[in-house]
Amino acid sequence: MATVRGMKTMYGVCSHAIRQTTGLKAARILQQRAFRVNGALRQQPFDSSEEKPQFPGASAEFIDHLEFIQPNVISGIPVYRVMDRAGQIINPSEDPQLSKETVVNFYQKMTLLNTMDRILYESQRQGRISFYMTNYGEEGTHIGSAAALDPKDLVFGQYREAGVLMYRGFPLDLFMAQCYANADDLGKGRQMPVHYGSKDLNFVTISSPLATQIPQAAGAAYAAKRENTNRAVICYFGEGAASEGDAHAGFNFAATLECPIIFFCRNNGYAISTPTNEQYRGDGIAARGPGYGMMSIRVDGNDVFAVYNATKEARRRAVAENQPFLIEAMTYRIGHHSTSDDSSAYRSVDEVNYWDKQDHPISRLRHYMTARSWWSEDNERSWRKQSRKTVMEAFEKAEKRHKPHPDLMFTDVYDEMTPNLIRQKESMWRHVQQYKDQYPLDAYDK
Repeated sequence: MATVRGMKTMYGVCSHAIRQTTGLKAARILQQRAFRVNGALRQQPFDSSEEKPQFPGASAEFIDHLEFIQPNVISGIPVYRVMDRAGQIINPSEDPQLSKETVVNFYQKMTLLNTMDRILYESQRQGRISFYMTNYGEEGTHIGSAAALDPKDLVFGQYREAGVLMYRGFPLDLFMAQCYANADDLGKGRQMPVHYGSKDLNFVTISSPLATQIPQAAGAAYAAKRENTNRAVICYFGEGAASEGDAHAGFNFAATLECPIIFFCRNNGYAISTPTNEQYRGDGIAARGPGYGMMSIRVDGNDVFAVYNATKEARRRAVAENQPFLIEAMTYRIGHHSTSDDSSAYRSVDEVNYWDKQDHPISRLRHYMTARSWWSEDNERSWRKQSRKTVMEAFEKAEKRHKPHPDLMFTDVYDEMTPNLIRQKESMWRHVQQYKDQYPLDAYDK
């Protein structure tokens, strides 16, 4: 035992000696290097005015006077537009030169969305559905951006992008089925109304919590980049959602990971009841882009051509260059935030009337079409009648359809139902059978 202790002691002494010797050698090498560097510096004249900052976290110049950056260092970002309120093209070189058929399709999709909104809004007021959110005044942001995308591009919406899904081909029957939560609903009746989604149309299902889609979209765009699929992601949100922490995380991830994504902000003036002047002090949302290293633009959201041009170019470059783009579309929410809101409590009727009567994206596009003899009063009357009839037919069909089978409450979470879920399902059916006079089972799919 004494021999073992002696060997350990000797090993410790030797190890200490080796470490000490190694440390001395390293110190001498550093001293020699420092001497050579200092010697080189002493041999050359030093001019502090030519010195450049070498800090890894920023790119800048040195200054010799105290100066704080003013908050308006980025302000007055211009609003890009193609046509004025009267539908006149301002700069012919910016005209997208879309065909008559394409422009008429734009107009019909915008007005069809408007008609669907009116009918479903009234149905909620009559107690037929539980909730609804209209898109009044923002139709141009939906259709203009949707038209500029490739069908395989992935869409992350907030909750006011029904027009994007409509442009992609989502039928009225499925819009109605979702709002009524009936057996035809792709979500099987599990979501609130207006929380649409379509795997076939690459439209990720809407989620209620504000701004959660922003970092999710950044992650999806990073995956698309790694797969090299020539695919972009577009993420919609309002200026209110841009105040959430998730917006910062999504912007920063997309920029640093160089993701092919378009962040599309609908700045409609209000975050529910909070006006923009109480939401932020900077120059809107586009001004934040440079801080994240993102290309940014501000467009007239009531000009469907401006939205189309900006989104098309952003999409092209996002895929070609693998970088994110931020589009701030300036528009106005003419309707209430939702059926749970009364906007007359925080804004005037005159304010709303201006945007509804003087600067509406639908009327602007109609002026453009009329000036080219692409649309007439007869066309308008015929289309309005036809579109209302089509919406009402889908509405009536959805209202008569059964609700999804109650068992669907327990599916689609696990591949095989867990013992805990099986017990919950059995408990539910015992309860329903005991109080079956309280549950209208005839209204559900068998």
